[in-house]
Amino acid sequence: MSTTTQREAFGGVETPNGDSPKQPPRESRDIPPLMSPSYPITLKFMDVGYRIKIENKQAKGRCIKKLFATDRESPTPSDQTRSTVMQERTILNGVTGIAYPGEILAILGPSGSGKSTLLNALAGRLHGHGLTGTILANSSKLTKPILRRTGFVTQDDVLYPHLTVRETLVFCSMLRLPRSLPREAKIAAAESAIAELGLGKCEDTIIGNSFIRGVSGGERKRVSIAHEMLVDPSLLLLDEPTSGLDSTSAHRLISVLGSLAKKGKTVVTSVHQPSSRVFQMFDKVLVLSEGNCLYFGKGCDAMRYFESVGFVPSFPMNPADFLLDLANGVSHVDGVSERDKPNIRQNLIHSYNTTLAPKVKALCIDTPNIVNPTKNTHPMGRSRYSDRVSFLDWFNQFSTLFQRSLKERKHESFNTLRVFQVIAAALLAGLMWWHSDYRNVQDRLGLLFFISIFWGVFPSFNSVFAFPQERAIFMKERASGMYTLSSYFMSRIVGDLPMELILPTIFLIVTYWMGGLKPDLVAFLLTWLVILGYVLVSQGLGLALGAAIMDAKQASTVAAVTMLAFVLTGGYYVHKVPACMAWIKYISTTFYCYRLLTRIQYGDGRKISYMLGCNHGGGDRANCKFLEEDVMGQIGTVGSIGVLFLMFVGYRLLAYLALRRIKI
Repeated sequence: MSTTTQREAFGGVETPNGDSPKQPPRESRDIPPLMSPSYPITLKFMDVGYRIKIENKQAKGRCIKKLFATDRESPTPSDQTRSTVMQERTILNGVTGIAYPGEILAILGPSGSGKSTLLNALAGRLHGHGLTGTILANSSKLTKPILRRTGFVTQDDVLYPHLTVRETLVFCSMLRLPRSLPREAKIAAAESAIAELGLGKCEDTIIGNSFIRGVSGGERKRVSIAHEMLVDPSLLLLDEPTSGLDSTSAHRLISVLGSLAKKGKTVVTSVHQPSSRVFQMFDKVLVLSEGNCLYFGKGCDAMRYFESVGFVPSFPMNPADFLLDLANGVSHVDGVSERDKPNIRQNLIHSYNTTLAPKVKALCIDTPNIVNPTKNTHPMGRSRYSDRVSFLDWFNQFSTLFQRSLKERKHESFNTLRVFQVIAAALLAGLMWWHSDYRNVQDRLGLLFFISIFWGVFPSFNSVFAFPQERAIFMKERASGMYTLSSYFMSRIVGDLPMELILPTIFLIVTYWMGGLKPDLVAFLLTWLVILGYVLVSQGLGLALGAAIMDAKQASTVAAVTMLAFVLTGGYYVHKVPACMAWIKYISTTFYCYRLLTRIQYGDGRKISYMLGCNHGGGDRANCKFLEEDVMGQIGTVGSIGVLFLMFVGYRLLAYLALRRIKI
């Protein structure tokens, strides 16, 4: 069968041959000429299947009952019984199709039909034995040069809420475009993407989120698309970009995708509930139902095809609604009940496999391929999947991420509630210990221990949310190869320093002099240095717990229990800790900070002991007892500083190693 005959039988599908009216331009106009021109990509996927293993809870329950049967002679569960605990679930089942440059291929289907899974497979993000079939781009497998030419827009808009649209795209261009390009060219690329996607009116508006007012949902989605357009992708994949948008906004967004497709890009998008106006803009349509293909072809031919197999709507309706009803097993035929849904799906699958599937496979085989350029140069200038970069590249990533971190996190670190919390605690502590007596050892040590508690709990609880909250952005940007893990981690650590150390300074200035602590500038500066170092150690503890657990609620719970253990063994509440618990105080950050603060105020304790008359058995026995147990004979200054320094390095090292284990 000739290609023309196949086209007519299939529903008018055109192959990108020499006389095709849709030829991609040689160079994309929205990217500066300093970057290498893109080349068209024809995407083919044949018999794509995907299966995952899931736990069968009912089978597991039966297996457990057999294990704990009261009858001693009852047999243990066999291997066959154990195998039923884990069952395979088919997500995709032999899906075949083709996407050409200059066209939009829309994947339709109800929730759970496999749309997102298919897009992840086409983007090269699914691996393992569960994925079967063949995915080719210009007759080649999904190699790194092809993947570097692929843009993937996820369903959720993962963006920093406090950055403006312009700042978001400029920082992205600084990270994704090669260091060889001058800064002006990178900014020009961001401005070009803003103009191309119609974001000029909101370029100075923050992104926002569900709690912070910013740009609209459609504008936020266009910012996500602009993220990928900065590197001039030849293949653009989008996962339900119109979700949450009204009909007009969805139409505008698909119009933008249509203009991008006309420039020679291959656009594949999943859509959940398109309007009739949006549906008619799709060049090709792929309908999925429970992982099975029901239709592939031109959108305008879909109604005729289903009419030919006996499914006609009983009243005029949106073609997309009709297709989705069929995918859900609803036929709009009188007398069809809910029990007939499985039969409807099976009939549609059988009709597709016998009528359209052979033609689609033949078209995929016979379609001529566009040959890639001999030199697979990429504007990134390096493999986006490699962490091996030069020091200059690394430093460029670090400086850009550092600037972005300062812009984004200044709103969080200096929000009104947090500043009020610190100032209120400082004033309360200053008033409670107003000009405390140097000789009242018990009260003054209580103030020092309160300072140790507050600046142990406060920074650790704030930092424990850092990595879990940024996990989605971190995963997305790392998958795009925007930076290395080390540059991100160092920028995060260094970027927090100026912001995390200002509030402790304000707190100490208020509390130290109101509380009547040692009126000496050197003692104040030493106390300030100890508090700053202690804040950094506590922050590192929170970062390590957050990176290890990567769940905000669970990490905060573990942090609360950890800090509770550190406080109880800090040496103020209980002096004679039980032997089974004594080891905790040696890993307690509160213990070492409290020792250093008491050493600054009382030295080795001999002077105050002489003043109180404790050496001769006189004086206030309560103060003398605190002096003997909290000040005298404790771990020395050098030892405490050394342990805190090891904790400062160790906690951050643990956080880095925990981030490395996250699979991108």
